[in-house]
Amino acid sequence: MLRIAVVGGGPGGLLFAKLAKQSNPDFQVDVFEQNASGATYGFGVVLADVALDILNGVDPGLKARISEIAEFQDRITIVHKGEQIDLKGNGFMGISRVKLLNLLQDNALEAGVNIHFESRKTDAIQFPDYDLIVAADGVNSAIRSSLNAHFQATKEPLLNKWVWYATKKRLSSVGLIFKETEFGTFIAHSYRFSPDMGTFVIECSEATWRRAGLDSASDEVSREFCENVFVDYLEGAPLVSNRSLWFNPEFVTSKNWYHQNIVLIGDALKTVHPSIGSGTRMAFQDAMALAKALDDCECDVDETLRTFDARRRSGANSFQDAAMKSILWYETVDERMHLDPVPFAYDYMMRTGRVDDERLRRMDPEFAARVSEYSFSVSD
Repeated sequence: MLRIAVVGGGPGGLLFAKLAKQSNPDFQVDVFEQNASGATYGFGVVLADVALDILNGVDPGLKARISEIAEFQDRITIVHKGEQIDLKGNGFMGISRVKLLNLLQDNALEAGVNIHFESRKTDAIQFPDYDLIVAADGVNSAIRSSLNAHFQATKEPLLNKWVWYATKKRLSSVGLIFKETEFGTFIAHSYRFSPDMGTFVIECSEATWRRAGLDSASDEVSREFCENVFVDYLEGAPLVSNRSLWFNPEFVTSKNWYHQNIVLIGDALKTVHPSIGSGTRMAFQDAMALAKALDDCECDVDETLRTFDARRRSGANSFQDAAMKSILWYETVDERMHLDPVPFAYDYMMRTGRVDDERLRRMDPEFAARVSEYSFSVSD
């Protein structure tokens, strides 16, 4: 009987635990989560509908449960110079982070996984009797840090400042709002995650943040300032804070993915970026790839980890490359703020190199037609 310890009860850890137990009910699978049941940070998460489609072959029941309660949004709306540009061709599912975790917890428990809440584990030596240790403990992974001489992970703070709020304004689409102020450009990322609540994340350059006095502002003053910046879009709706402090997201890359019987997945292994909204998808894909490798390798842990690395690394690297391009686009957005709304939205769609003109025509023929009416260069 294989004994598996999963450190971290987030989406990746819980999905892997369920899939591993599902493949072999004789496995002992224990998830160790530092928070209490029902406790989490933030507000909601958003998944592209294609991210849920990846569950079809491994856990269609989970996909159905998420789809039943998620808030579907069928487009991105870019607001630039006061004009709204709708971009179609992608569907998004917004869901409360607490509800998503509850679904994943129930899904794992029903399969026979043991979940230990309020159990913080910081070092692999705490698991001497386990055959496989899966570190799914997030961007600040304690397991990775304790063995970083082997994993050789780097954490690079990004340049822009971010703050996470929610709003009771009814959001009809995934929104990207670009607002020029006397201090510089502020950007809001928004999406609905429940019938009456939406996430509203704001970013700006550090220089803009300091010019606006936000480096010394209280939480309340900072929230009120952001409400005023986006008052037209929010239509007077207040922003809701939940330990909403400005921070610099960190970009994590791990040179080595496993050491002995310990493997990293999800944000513990590598991060993408909120601007491409694929963190949960990446965690799911890691979990699925690791579970499949374990099954294919007939529980040979050494071979499982080599196979997981070999099969998954190129796809993960591709997403990280796209994330870095997106990061650089946002960090240099002031260079594009002079563009008219349609060219600006087109430049946004092309920012990662994953969309070309032909794909754009398939995704959104109406917007592609508007683009073709322009003769422009983003450098003009």
